[in-house]
Amino acid sequence: MLGDCYADGKGVAQNEAEAVRWYRKAAEQNHAEAQYWLGACYADGEGVTQNDAEAVKWYRAAAEQGHAKAQSILFKTTRK
Repeated sequence: MLGDCYADGKGVAQNEAEAVRWYRKAAEQNHAEAQYWLGACYADGEGVTQNDAEAVKWYRAAAEQGHAKAQSILFKTTRK
């Protein structure tokens, strides 16, 4: 949730790099929603250098835990 606050500027100054830092902390502890958002940051280059391989890595981690949005994104990218 703290990553979301930094991403959206809610209660703190908006800071995409700080959002990524908090998403990563939670993602590394297997939090599926944080893994999804970290993947999105890599996919869009928000707060980090855009990196499709890292995006897929984090989307896959979230998808393996049943995260529906991550599963949908992976499905769409494999169909291209």
